[in-house]
Formats: sequence, structure tokens, C-alpha cells
Amino acid sequence: MKHTIDSAVPVSSSERYIILDALRGFALLGICLANFPEFSLYNFLDARTAESMSSFGIDRVVRFLQYMLVDGKFYTIFSLLFGIGFSIIISNAAKKGADGFRIFYRRMSILVVIGLIHLMFIWSGDILMLYALLGLLLTLFRNVSDKAILSWAGFFLFLPVVIDFVWEVTGIYPSARVVEWQQYFCAKYGITDENFAYWLRDARDYGGVFEFLVQGALVRLQEFIDGNRYFKVFGLFLIGFYIGRKRMYADLSKWKPLLKKLFVYGMLIGLPLSIVYAWSAMYHHPLGLTMHSFLYFVSVYLLGFAYVSGICLLLLACPKLKIFPVLAAPGRMALTNYIGQSLIGMLLFYGIGLGWGAGIGLAQTELIVLFVFLFQIIFSRLWLKVFRFGPLEWVWRMLTYGKWFALRL
Repeated sequence: MKHTIDSAVPVSSSERYIILDALRGFALLGICLANFPEFSLYNFLDARTAESMSSFGIDRVVRFLQYMLVDGKFYTIFSLLFGIGFSIIISNAAKKGADGFRIFYRRMSILVVIGLIHLMFIWSGDILMLYALLGLLLTLFRNVSDKAILSWAGFFLFLPVVIDFVWEVTGIYPSARVVEWQQYFCAKYGITDENFAYWLRDARDYGGVFEFLVQGALVRLQEFIDGNRYFKVFGLFLIGFYIGRKRMYADLSKWKPLLKKLFVYGMLIGLPLSIVYAWSAMYHHPLGLTMHSFLYFVSVYLLGFAYVSGICLLLLACPKLKIFPVLAAPGRMALTNYIGQSLIGMLLFYGIGLGWGAGIGLAQTELIVLFVFLFQIIFSRLWLKVFRFGPLEWVWRMLTYGKWFALRL
């Protein structure tokens, strides 16, 4: 019998695991905390302007806490969940006699398009496109042993430390050409050091926003190159794929001893080292680029794993705690809410919206994030009372499976 993509369907509501949706919701909150300082244009302000704000003292504290508790930890969670999702797609398709890999390739191809639209027309800090492109490589590891998957994951996660050492010793600047392209577009549109932080606030039409997004896409590429982000993300994908292969999320009690170890060691080692990492980030790598990269390796992942294991242990101890369905609602609509955060950021901070950008401090920005996420929780819970999927999730599923799915419950 020939199996086709038409015989596959997405995971139904009854097959979902609340821990995965709750972790997605938790990651959405952290990603919003990480991204909104850029939406509010605070990250673009020069030091003198930031110091002149009345909130400068508390902003410095918030910035330190952000490096310590937020930076890198939440895309770590999202990347793990992505790898888990890959294993679920393949397993679900195999059960129903479908070509799981064709489904996955189509799903990733559509996500590339969504990410490209997000990157070029909404926000230049997009991560979806990178996820989709790297996700296509995961199929290369489908027949690799568990031990080999973890070994490869460790290799990719540590590789940035080695690369940064080479760059530091040789003085190579690998993103130099990308910077030249970015500077070309800045010169073309009249974006300068003096107006960079205020360009989006002062934009009165979408044309001005789009000009900034063009050079912003190149800045994003520079960030990926300088930060070796592709290696970091792919290493986390592989760990997530291992977790999915073992179906750890389906029986957390079986893995409780491992979860306890991850939480204890993650907090005892990851948290103190995250303090050192935050200090290094605040003061522009006084110990050098290689040491900063190593601090990232030994702090960010450990604390990110501690977050995940801690939430899993909390679910085991208090399965009826209301926080889990609260977080799970936005987590079930992660794509819609991720793009939604960008649209809200544009509305609040850019000149084509309310124009709050470059006028508020970091502490105020992060306070706004809490209200934004509260709104997304309420919106998601109300939406899911009527509909089966989030709006973007619905479109993504129909394009992936090539068939109509009823939106209403």
C-alpha cells in the first residue's frame, strides 16, 4: 500500500500533553521579556541618553537580571520543544501510515516563508526562519543512536567556544561583509548613528519602517554569525529530539530522578555562573570573548534546563495547579502569539502606532511585557473556547497537510 501525506493529520487536542504547552507558554513570556527592550528602542539608545533617564538606576538592575535570568534561557526552551515537536510529527505520521518526512519538509518550508515575511515586513529579530532551515537538517539524525545524538548535541553546543577562541586569536571578523551591506542600506535610506534609535519612533508611514527592517535583517544575520546561533540552536534541537524519542514528556514520573538532578545541578551551578555571565555581558566581556562564550555555555544551558525540569517537577507535585492551563493556552497558540507580540510591539512603540519608543526605561518596558502576556493569556483562553487552533496554527496546518480543517470546535 502506498502511503501519502493525505493520510496524516495533526495531533488532536486529546493527544496533547499539557507540560509541552505550558513550557511553550512559559517560553513565550521569556522571549517577550528578551525582545521588547528592542521593540521599545531602549536597546538602541546611546549610553548618555540611557543614563539621563530618571529610571537609570533601576534599569541597570533590570538589565543585570535580564542577562542573568532571561538571556538565552528561553530560546533554549523553545529550541528543545522544537526538537520534541519533530519527533512527535514523525511518530504521529508513522502511526497513521503517512510519509512523515514529507510532512515535516512541507511544514518547515511553510515556516521558512512565515519567518521570511516576519523578518522583512514586521520585525528583524525573527527566529522562525532559522528554526525552519535548521529543522530541515534534523532528518539526517533520524537513524542515529541515542548516545550519538547526545554526543553531537554536545559538540554543536560547545563548538561556538572554539570558534570564538579562533576569532579572538586571529582577529578574524566573519560578519564584516554583512556589516558592509548593512551600512550600505543605512546610507541609502539616511539612517545614521544619530537617528538610529529614533528612526522607528519618528516613522510616520510603513515605508520608513520597512527601510529600517531592510538593514535590520542584515543586523540579524550579523547577530547569527557573531553569536554562532545556528550551532547553539541545532545542538538544542538534537537534545529535544532525544527527549521526544524517549517520550519523556509522556511519563514524567518515570524520569523524576533525572529531573531532580537537572534542577539541582542547574540551579547550583547554572545560577551562580549566570551571575558571572551577566557581569561579563554588562561590562563588555572584560575576560575576553572566549571566556564570555564559555560562561554562556556553562550557565545559559544549565539554567535553561533547570527551568524546564523545575516546571516538570512542579507539575508532578501539584498536577491540578491552575498555572499549567493558564500557561498552556498561549502555548497552544505559540506561533500566533509570537507573531502577535511583534505586532503589539509595533503598535505600542513605533511612530505608525502610539510612538512610545525611545521614551521609556527598561524597567517600564518589562512591566509592559507583563501586561502584554496577560492579554495573550486572556485572548488565547477565550479563543480556544470557540476554536480548535490558533489562527496562524490553523493556516499552517492546512498548508502542511493540504486539506481543510474545521476551525470551530
